[in-house]
Amino acid sequence: MPDLTQLALYFAAALLLAVTPGPGIFYVAARTLAGGRAEGVASSFGTGLGGMVHVLAGSLGVSAIVLASAELFTALKLVGAAYLVWLGYRTLRAARRDASAGLQGDAAAPPIGPRRAFREGVLVEALNPKTAAFFLAFIPQFVDPAAGTIALQFVVLGFVSVALNTLADIVVAFAASRIREGAAARPALIRRLREASGGAMIALGLGLALARRPAN
Repeated sequence: MPDLTQLALYFAAALLLAVTPGPGIFYVAARTLAGGRAEGVASSFGTGLGGMVHVLAGSLGVSAIVLASAELFTALKLVGAAYLVWLGYRTLRAARRDASAGLQGDAAAPPIGPRRAFREGVLVEALNPKTAAFFLAFIPQFVDPAAGTIALQFVVLGFVSVALNTLADIVVAFAASRIREGAAARPALIRRLREASGGAMIALGLGLALARRPAN
């Protein structure tokens, strides 16, 4: 493994990147505001598993093959973009439907549950080729060929990054849960927050659709 100085530098960089808002954080916030803390935490672990998919694929060279192929990269990014836009649209629609139901005295739509939130979290992260590009561009800078198996180092460093990302998502889930509980008497505020999260996911999806394949 790299020396302690390199590891400390990697940890600091990975931590900074973990707290930078991205599709995972916005999905976790939206899920928490809609269904509560349990769904938010479940979606956090889902995005974590989706991140590990990229780490393992990168260590085996699969991600490099995808990024080297314009067709595969485009297909993956369009599927991921469409999924994000769909989730964002569904979040917007659910927020407005629940608000309308509340005004009419009807029951709001039931939460989707932790299991579905977990599965959706996996897909949100696993279908994002920009995550693969990040791992392949970032982690190799800290791999030391003389310090052991490169693939193992890649997995360990990738796991550290994913763990930090998951921890940041869980913090977001708890924060959004507190906001949800504190604004329980203000449904209009909850609606606006959910709509903002849905809009952010749509914007991220459109941004992903326009992403270019990294240069070889």
